[in-house]
Amino acid sequence: MDHVDDSVADIPDGATVMIGGFGRAGQPVELLDGLIRHGARDLTIVSNNAGNGEVGLALLIKVGHVRKMICSFPRQVDSHIFDEAYRAGKIDLEVVPQGNLAERIRAAGAGIGGFFTPTGYGTLLAEGKESRIIDGRGYVFESPLHADFALIKAHKADRWGNLVYRKTARNFGPIMATAAVTTIVQVGQIVPLGTIDPEHVITPGIFVNRVVQIPSGASS
Repeated sequence: MDHVDDSVADIPDGATVMIGGFGRAGQPVELLDGLIRHGARDLTIVSNNAGNGEVGLALLIKVGHVRKMICSFPRQVDSHIFDEAYRAGKIDLEVVPQGNLAERIRAAGAGIGGFFTPTGYGTLLAEGKESRIIDGRGYVFESPLHADFALIKAHKADRWGNLVYRKTARNFGPIMATAAVTTIVQVGQIVPLGTIDPEHVITPGIFVNRVVQIPSGASS
């Protein structure tokens, strides 16, 4: 088991970091707090959203450590931090439709070189990408999304890093764990080996490098 600050201490400036979560559900807020204290800058962040309120990912953007966001939902009712930074020209944005985002991450983890999808064909999102007509329908090629690090949140783990998630907090965590060179997980509970039914393991420990336990009640 690692300490929060120690677990993120080797994330360098310019790294690409995947952040789990669908809004606040499953967002590893404590790991993000550690990343802010660490001070790595010019980060490229891959996440479903561009932060909520002024905590977690939103706070990382607020302190100016994010150079680029790759996400599906950059604007929400409480995403004012990203909105202000983007309008001020302080942060770059790549919008990726949610299904494409998930599949690009999954493709990276599966070792797939990319895929053709009809989503985004003929729109601004397809500019600069290969397009084809397949069986009379237009498709655009999407490349896999790899990351140097993934910061995710799970419900519990054993000491080998096998993970179980809680309800919708599962979201992007399992695929992000496979697509990053180093996966760091915060969990609410670490249990002895053998107490997690193998049929209940969602992310096998082979995809997990570091586990940080957060006091019960702070992790979902």
